[in-house]
Amino acid sequence: MSQPLFEIKDLYVSVEGKKIINGLNLSVFPGEVHALMGPNGSGKSTLSYAVMGHPRYKIESGDVLLKGESVLGLPVHARAVKGLFLGFQYPVAVPGVNVLNFLRTAMRNRRGQDIVLKEFRKELKEKMKGLQVDVSFANRSLNEGFSGGEKKKLEILQMALLNPVMAILDETDSGLDIDALKIVSEGINKTASPDRGLLLITHYQRLLDYVKPGFVHVLAEGRVVRSGGPELALELETRGYEWLTGEGVTQKI
Repeated sequence: MSQPLFEIKDLYVSVEGKKIINGLNLSVFPGEVHALMGPNGSGKSTLSYAVMGHPRYKIESGDVLLKGESVLGLPVHARAVKGLFLGFQYPVAVPGVNVLNFLRTAMRNRRGQDIVLKEFRKELKEKMKGLQVDVSFANRSLNEGFSGGEKKKLEILQMALLNPVMAILDETDSGLDIDALKIVSEGINKTASPDRGLLLITHYQRLLDYVKPGFVHVLAEGRVVRSGGPELALELETRGYEWLTGEGVTQKI
């Protein structure tokens, strides 16, 4: 078997002295789509922030590997340059930062070279059309005055342009109506690649109706308590999370 594209090894994470992630293990191989589900407070968002290097989230022990190399010693921007991407549950507005300039700068850093403005505008326009984002948004401040659906579309637009090695989407379906969910899901599917890994963090089955995972993991009290195929998400939709709470047993796939 080939080496995992992305691997979390026996990870422990604390926030302000409180342990949140307790010995979590997860491996994603190229081309795989994984879903991480769990109740509120189980540690899903903590995991995503810790992986990306948010200073508030302290790695107590364990490791996070991208293409076999640890990223834990790297600052946030260096992790992004190497190909880690995080789509936020609550994207923030940044007044005064133009969307076009923001995206062009991010692409320049990711690719390690400048991008001809004419070529960038063409690529941006094509990607915006696919996500049904009005091209006028390119000249607005980042997320300022955007609806929840527009913010999430912009997150997927960033992912499409940056072409990450490993993408983590933290509750991208949160706050979306059904039409926006379908558009965002189509955008996620269009970015799928046999060379990329994808981790969907979600509470509900509805996102997984449109973006089909090969693997589903359930997080409870900071550890994976069950792993399986897509049928596990359907079972959770029917039975909820209580039947798994407190098991503390990882079923390896």
